Amino acid sequence: DGLTEEMITQLGRLDPERLGVIGRASVNSYKTHQKPLDQVGRELGVQYVLEGSVQRESGNVRVTAQLVQVKDQTQIWARQYDRQLKNLLALQGEITGEIASQIDPILDSSQRAGKVSRPETSRDSYDAYDLYLRGRYEWNKRTADGFAQAIAYFKQAIAKDPSNAHAYAGLADTYALMSTYNLDPPKELMPKAREAALRALHIDEKLAEAHTSLGLIAEFYDWDFPIAEKEFRRAIELDPNYPTGHQWYAEFLTYQGRFPQALAESQRARQLDPLSLIITADYGAILYYSRQYDRAIAVFNGVLAIDPAFGRAQMVVSAYVQKDEFVEALAAIKRWQRFAPNNPWAWGAEATVYGRLGRKAEARQAIKKMELSNRGYRIDLAQPLLTIYAAMGDKDKVFALLQKGISQHSNVGMLLTLKVDPMFDPIRSDPRYQQILRQMHFN
Repeated sequence: DGLTEEMITQLGRLDPERLGVIGRASVNSYKTHQKPLDQVGRELGVQYVLEGSVQRESGNVRVTAQLVQVKDQTQIWARQYDRQLKNLLALQGEITGEIASQIDPILDSSQRAGKVSRPETSRDSYDAYDLYLRGRYEWNKRTADGFAQAIAYFKQAIAKDPSNAHAYAGLADTYALMSTYNLDPPKELMPKAREAALRALHIDEKLAEAHTSLGLIAEFYDWDFPIAEKEFRRAIELDPNYPTGHQWYAEFLTYQGRFPQALAESQRARQLDPLSLIITADYGAILYYSRQYDRAIAVFNGVLAIDPAFGRAQMVVSAYVQKDEFVEALAAIKRWQRFAPNNPWAWGAEATVYGRLGRKAEARQAIKKMELSNRGYRIDLAQPLLTIYAAMGDKDKVFALLQKGISQHSNVGMLLTLKVDPMFDPIRSDPRYQQILRQMHFN
């Protein structure tokens, strides 16, 4: 997994204007599902496939690799390498350079020169690298346990090698996402995220991941939208092949109401990582916020067909609600509850639907179940409550929660969607709404 991720990064830096490299989430799906190369080429939209294997024993590693042209499935290049584990970092650069020499129609020698990194190969640097990759693996799970384990790995990597900028960037991403997922108060997490991101940039000012982290912090915590956009654009400039950079910038553009640009950035993220569920679900969210409900429903249901419990795609319920398709909304919630029992977000969605239907007794019952189920999750319930009260038409409670979120710098996700979420359409004519937008620096 580590070699795969690093090869994606190394190849992506060779000539990002003309050479696109598919992201980790998409290529990893083929590890357990072997498919013919022509099918892989069609699914990912690629001209070449690099495949290989790694055998690890004691302090040694054997890496085999081959580069195949998809259109006629001809092998362009193949090699086998036997190295000590401590030399694995240098080997990645060696393989990248050899591959580059085989695809001259895309890359010329002037653009390859100096683009392949040659990292230090001490035992500590290898151990730190190994710990960093384990951290990224856990981070990508997007779960509370995964985040906790990721933090432990990133900190161990930093202890092994304090000059490891990637480990600091991973730590920044973890703290930042824990905040946006309402796992702990932003006032506790975001300063830690900022400190780690700035430390990463102190080591490597050109690290796209760290600029992306700073963009997220500026957007979600500082509400400094010009700085957020500057950081996202800088990250994309440094690494146009970094899917998360395009994904998070698309989300930023969405919350600003700049939907055509957001869709374009999201499409680029999908192009780079076409099988990533979170990137696809985020694309569905943009369609939802831009009031393209039928297209959003199709995208969300496509994700749920692969993972019925995938959280972001449960926004399909909101899309059904906006179309007044309440039977479909309740059916989607029941499926969600079947695959994710006792999830407080699912009960919150049920309360929202009943609130919109005017069935307040059932809405209140669902709220009680949401609060009981949250004992095992411990999320900030202000976000689902905002949606529920908006659906019930209780403006005073909506504005009270919004004002509390601003004063406490919490509930950051729902505050950022205030400008574009259709759920808030009923309160937009209230003078308090414009006041909240000004406090959020939207106006």
